[in-house]
Amino acid sequence: MAETLHSTTSKGPRDAEANLVTRFFRATEIDTRLLGMIGALLIIWLGFQIMTGGLFLTPRNLWNLSVQTAYVAVMATGMVLIIVTRNIDLSVGSVLGFCGMIMGVTQAQILPQYLGFDNPATWIITLIVGLIVGGLIGTLHGMIIAFLNVPSFIVTLGGLLVWRGATWFVTSGQTVAPMDVNFRIMGGGTEGSIGATWSWIVGIIACLAIVASIINSRRQRKRFGFPRRPLWAEYFLSALGCFLVLGAIAIANNYYWPTNIAKRYAEANSIAWPEAGLQIPYGIAVPVLIAVMVGAIVTFIATRLRFGRYVFAIGGNPEAAELAGIKTRWVTVRIFALMGVLCAIAAAISTARLNAATNAQGELDELYTIAAAVIGGTSLAGGTGTIAGAMLGALVMQSLQSGMVLLGIDSPLQRIVVGAVLVIAVWLDTVYRSRAK
Repeated sequence: MAETLHSTTSKGPRDAEANLVTRFFRATEIDTRLLGMIGALLIIWLGFQIMTGGLFLTPRNLWNLSVQTAYVAVMATGMVLIIVTRNIDLSVGSVLGFCGMIMGVTQAQILPQYLGFDNPATWIITLIVGLIVGGLIGTLHGMIIAFLNVPSFIVTLGGLLVWRGATWFVTSGQTVAPMDVNFRIMGGGTEGSIGATWSWIVGIIACLAIVASIINSRRQRKRFGFPRRPLWAEYFLSALGCFLVLGAIAIANNYYWPTNIAKRYAEANSIAWPEAGLQIPYGIAVPVLIAVMVGAIVTFIATRLRFGRYVFAIGGNPEAAELAGIKTRWVTVRIFALMGVLCAIAAAISTARLNAATNAQGELDELYTIAAAVIGGTSLAGGTGTIAGAMLGALVMQSLQSGMVLLGIDSPLQRIVVGAVLVIAVWLDTVYRSRAK
């Protein structure tokens, strides 16, 4: 009897602790898979910080890491919708390269004949041309998949080869450079960042948007009779979101222009050079803002619009979706058209960042894009995936690559690591799904 009582009381604190954690996650509705990915990302960061002797977690490296992640994150948002519908797109890297080359030729060779160099309208026309080309390519892929019943794997594998070859034929293998001065803003750098003041303004707006979103969600739940989170959970989520946003901005504002660039800026603007030097913060990079806006838009499409519900319905059960009256073929066409447009946006970021359009641009980006979506929780079996998870997955992939570069690891070994991580991510997804049944 005494032993029984002792055993019961010893489990009490553990059960209470477990219940406390369980209640916390239920109240806040935090995605545990997403939380696990954040934990893995922190482990990666801390590991590289130790191995690189404190070089990884510096404002400079984190700022560059965000810029390097931006264009892959843009494509990963579209890849989520494609994989959710049980399709795949292996052509995104080649489409990026082709769109980048088309935009490069447009702004460097064609438009200067009519508008001159660095005309304010050049970058707008160039971007529109790229978006149209990307959208048409995606639409073509979608039409073949949906109406000719050719598997997406084969169609996009063919697209990988076709558009990579077409990229070469546009300029017969020549690199096109330099890009329009306004177009280069989309690539980051000293000209492609918004500075400290505007970064804080954007941060405040983002915090207000987070709070407004949580309040609106609570009102909608009350309106339709759905259970609401406790008030303390709403406050916690609001504070956490604002803390992360403002923390990221503080890091971006702690990375300053190089001394020689700051000197040229001071001379050009008749600013006296102080003895301690002139510290001009970069602030948020423009490509990062583009990626965040794209992520917000695609999230809205996936979660708030009828089209998004159709996408997940098709992924969950294509036959049932067809019987429910969903025009599954046209949904497929629209998904691939959207993917083409996102490839064009990613191409604009990449081309602006490189200040050139090259034939090798976008090579192996299909691997990183698919890996980002899968690592972010998108199931290859279809029906499951989040945009935020895919963007976080892109950050994980780029963190691995950036850390290995700082360690001086050769490119072939980097690819081995990326491939191994992709396989492990798919295996973990399989284990998670089997346990969830």
